Amino acid sequence: MKRIEAGQFTKPLTHHGEGPVWLDRYGLAVLDMLAGDVVLIDDSGTETRREHIGEVVAAIRPRHDGGFVAGVERGFCLLDDRFAVTGTAPCWTAPGVRMNDGDCDPLGRFWCGSMAYDLAPGAGALWRLDPAGGVVKAIAGIGCSNGLAWTRDGTRGYYVDSLTGRVDILELGPDGEIANRRPFADVTGEGFPDGIAVDQADGVWLAMFGSGLLLHFDRTGRRDAEIAVPVRQVTACTFAGPDYSQLYITTSRFGLTDPEAAAGAVFRATPDVGGFAPYAFCG
Repeated sequence: MKRIEAGQFTKPLTHHGEGPVWLDRYGLAVLDMLAGDVVLIDDSGTETRREHIGEVVAAIRPRHDGGFVAGVERGFCLLDDRFAVTGTAPCWTAPGVRMNDGDCDPLGRFWCGSMAYDLAPGAGALWRLDPAGGVVKAIAGIGCSNGLAWTRDGTRGYYVDSLTGRVDILELGPDGEIANRRPFADVTGEGFPDGIAVDQADGVWLAMFGSGLLLHFDRTGRRDAEIAVPVRQVTACTFAGPDYSQLYITTSRFGLTDPEAAAGAVFRATPDVGGFAPYAFCG
């Protein structure tokens, strides 16, 4: 199995880094999730801008006609080009549950999943915001909704409910609803599966929170590579840069009484196969 070392790209910028995404002219964005901040980073690894969105910002993606869509503590919001909130779509009111991670699909819809703050089993769900503004609870009874990413041709999504210890495949039916969910890769006992990124060959990079590793699975589910990060709490990853050849990795200091010096920094690695641009929300 191939082993790749990741290099440190930024100084520690976040307490709980999550949700990295390439925002084209804005560059790389990472989330300081539990602070509710979007952090923009330039090519040198320097923080250039920090925008506060709300109590929690769980995921952010570009909108097709400008601005952004985001998952916030208890639902969705729309943002303009200055990151000001222009609309909201609440999903629930219970204070013990928050959004956690999300992605846009090739049909221009934004998906984001929830989890209980105390990780109560079954308290979360996978939600979808449609371009017309409708909100759909696509899957109920989720433990900790985490990584979600779609293949370039849109034929499948990869999805992590961390409490299951695995990555699943989501297949969409002709109406755009989830027609089939089936296991793809099981990592039970190896750590806490977290965020993911999909490459051009439909392979998946999976961040393993607590282990300092990202694992790669080809499109058949065979593990064939890993990336080592010198920080235990790796949270998420994304392909970014003008040609999407490099993988950027977020890390966290959350819950650590004695965190590593680089915890909260962004790391960077160059896998053999690159990625592609994130899908945009069409609403």
